[in-house]
Amino acid sequence: MCSFISIQIVATGICRTDDHVLKGSFPNIDYPVIPGHEGAGIVESIGEGVTCVKPGEKVIPLCLPQCGECSSCLNPDTNCCLKTHLYESQNLMPDKTSRFTCKGKAIHHFLWISTFSEYTVMPDSAIARIDDDAPLDKVCLFGCGFSTGYGAAINTAKVEPGSTCAVFGLGGVGLSAVMGCKAAGASRIFAIDINKDKFSLAKELGATDCLNPQDFKKPIQEVITEMSNGGVDFAIECIGNVAVMKAALECTMVGWGTCTIVGVALSGQSIPVSPMQLIMGKKINATFFGGWKSVDSVPKLVSDYMAKKFSLDALVTYTLPFDKINDAFDFMYEGKSNRTVLVF
Repeated sequence: MCSFISIQIVATGICRTDDHVLKGSFPNIDYPVIPGHEGAGIVESIGEGVTCVKPGEKVIPLCLPQCGECSSCLNPDTNCCLKTHLYESQNLMPDKTSRFTCKGKAIHHFLWISTFSEYTVMPDSAIARIDDDAPLDKVCLFGCGFSTGYGAAINTAKVEPGSTCAVFGLGGVGLSAVMGCKAAGASRIFAIDINKDKFSLAKELGATDCLNPQDFKKPIQEVITEMSNGGVDFAIECIGNVAVMKAALECTMVGWGTCTIVGVALSGQSIPVSPMQLIMGKKINATFFGGWKSVDSVPKLVSDYMAKKFSLDALVTYTLPFDKINDAFDFMYEGKSNRTVLVF
């Protein structure tokens, strides 16, 4: 039997995935829907059988559940719980009901957690209990952006000390990937974006070279290959653009270069990859939630943040009241924010 938890959302970040939902870019979303998947809050009440949290405790809702029972959860090599939306719909609760209504009509959930609602309900496999002293307007980023980018470098790409890296896209996820590359000991980190306003912070977080593809007459993958004496060891794509994914693979070193896909491409798109690149030793992989097993890992990430092993402050450009949500989306469209956090 699935047990449910009601929480009061205190803070929620805005992610490009939420924009994809609003624009109808994902085929498996039912409408009307309440988006939002990068939040933090306080337990309001618990259902029968819930033992993982108590009312009043601080928590982070998880867009990737960890049931702890399925074959994926029991396999140390994957974090893709079989309860995730990749395998079954999360537009309703597991009991196939909605907890949201408007004027008598049911409203669908998003990834079970719908953090753009001040109060929301989720199953107990999609929640992580965190430190009582954690600032919710910062640690909400562990619900998606930071965990995804940082983990892409640490867990999925497995960046090595002394290696060279290229990170494509310098939004909140890409900047977190830069932080992950630096934490892993990379000696040179190329940060690529068409918005030069992102470069100062990227360098502050560990990038050694910042490149705008529009500044060059040749493809950016050729520029990076030349600057890195044949290609980088690791490339991480954090945009969701299949042409950029192709470029990321092409800028890696023949023989051992690894390209890690983080960005989510629109439905129906594919990457035009030459099999010869793979035959010649290049590798391509992808990550979901940075490879972290969510229930196990998110509390530890929050503890590391509280121990000042890394900072999230630079990633949050704006903190706004929730009724300014449209302004927050505009900042994202205009490239003016790395992450905007909304507080209720």
